[in-house]
Amino acid sequence: MLPIDAKDHDALIDALLPAVREAGRLEMAHFTKGVKFEQKADRSPVTVADHEAEAVLLAALAAIAPDIPVVAEERIAAGAACEYARQFFLVDALDGTRLFIRGKPEFSINIALVEDGKVRFGLIFLPPSERLFVTRADGAAYEARLRLSTAEHASAVEFARISTRAPDPAALVAFNSRGSGNASSNLLKTLNVLDAKPLGSSMKFCLIAAGEGDLYARFGETCEWDTAAGQAILEAAGGSVTTIDGVPLSYGHYDRKFRNPYFVAWGRQPLWLSSGDASSPAPGA
Repeated sequence: MLPIDAKDHDALIDALLPAVREAGRLEMAHFTKGVKFEQKADRSPVTVADHEAEAVLLAALAAIAPDIPVVAEERIAAGAACEYARQFFLVDALDGTRLFIRGKPEFSINIALVEDGKVRFGLIFLPPSERLFVTRADGAAYEARLRLSTAEHASAVEFARISTRAPDPAALVAFNSRGSGNASSNLLKTLNVLDAKPLGSSMKFCLIAAGEGDLYARFGETCEWDTAAGQAILEAAGGSVTTIDGVPLSYGHYDRKFRNPYFVAWGRQPLWLSSGDASSPAPGA
């Protein structure tokens, strides 16, 4: 595998897909037979599937883009030191580990490229459904099926462009994390959300990007590798991801150990900004 120009998103996708498929196969093999887990220092769970999938993706990125640093969840949890980098990859090889352990098919593989604090590229693969979401060279978001049972070349994967839907204030659909707290629930009440579906991992960003929902509020702890790929895909599809003050979520915050502030992912622009004033606070925030 030869190095490529990571700014060429189509070439990056082609180069990554074999490793993404391999990581997905590893995860599904463990998922179908059950997994044991350990607790990390922050008391979050980790499985052998997390480690094996991350190793596959890191090896691929080292070959594809050897000069670009990688910030990966399990590598950071193991104590890897990170210094400021203008450009870097963010990797969550198994987003949704708790649900993976519980046998719920709501987990994903996330890869993002960040430059100057902004996410420039995103790839999310959902192994249980074989749904693949990416940003491509034209700046748009696309969905495809990446079959785990075949070895088809990346060029054979058929991509279809996706876009968000215009929200209907009288029939908003929200996706909640399964551990959603009262704060995000209060926001949904303020917006008169009638349909709030619990869902795990970065699937939430993907479904909103594909026009299957309108928002996802997260008023709890997340890290940059949880959100970067999803934000890239959602923004490319016409959506936005903002803090509760209406500011776009940004990346590379080494000083806070890559932790995100509270945020809301929107199918279009924030629904509380009736006049386009990004300084307006969220109702009930």
